[in-house]
Amino acid sequence: MRERPRSAVCEHCGAGTGGTTTGAAPSGAGSAATGRRAPRRDRDEEGRARNARPRDGLGRPLPYGSPGVARQPEGVSRTPEHSLAEAQRLLDDGMPFHAHEVLEDAWKAAPEAERELWRGLAQLAVGLTHAARGNAVGGTALLDRGTAAIAPFADTAPYGIDIAGLMSWAGELTGRLTCTGAVPAAQTAPRLRAAGQDTGNHPTGNGTGDGPGAGG
Repeated sequence: MRERPRSAVCEHCGAGTGGTTTGAAPSGAGSAATGRRAPRRDRDEEGRARNARPRDGLGRPLPYGSPGVARQPEGVSRTPEHSLAEAQRLLDDGMPFHAHEVLEDAWKAAPEAERELWRGLAQLAVGLTHAARGNAVGGTALLDRGTAAIAPFADTAPYGIDIAGLMSWAGELTGRLTCTGAVPAAQTAPRLRAAGQDTGNHPTGNGTGDGPGAGG
């Protein structure tokens, strides 16, 4: 969820960043109103505003200086197949937040006709992120939005994406969020592509390969 400066909402997928500010930010310019040194805005190597706080495996901000899980590099050019394979690897490893970042790059690079497809996939990954954090309300909202975004592609299933399976997975997970706490990210992760379209992905659901989104 790559947020706007001073925003709690992702600029691209509309997801809340989920996390309160903890730890001291690097200091910078002073404040004329208070006389205190105001926090310096984090920037990447190209000078663009980007939150540099470390994150845990589910993308939650940690205090500056804490060990964290490296975020995905922003703006990487990938083929659609590569984007799906990398996002699947991250989902299988229990890092849906990081999978969302890969899918967000694909969303930004996609032709206009496919942008809602990739945005919807990113929203599904964010929905799983919230679900794994124990945020049922946020998880349900993003899963619903992601499902609505990918639904128009069900008949064509671009790049072998299992649209029907993903919609079924999202509906099943949404139902679970009303009566359970945090879900295990890796075990709950869906397959993005239909059976025979990808390799090396472990099954979801009950471990038998019959779970929602398994691409059967």
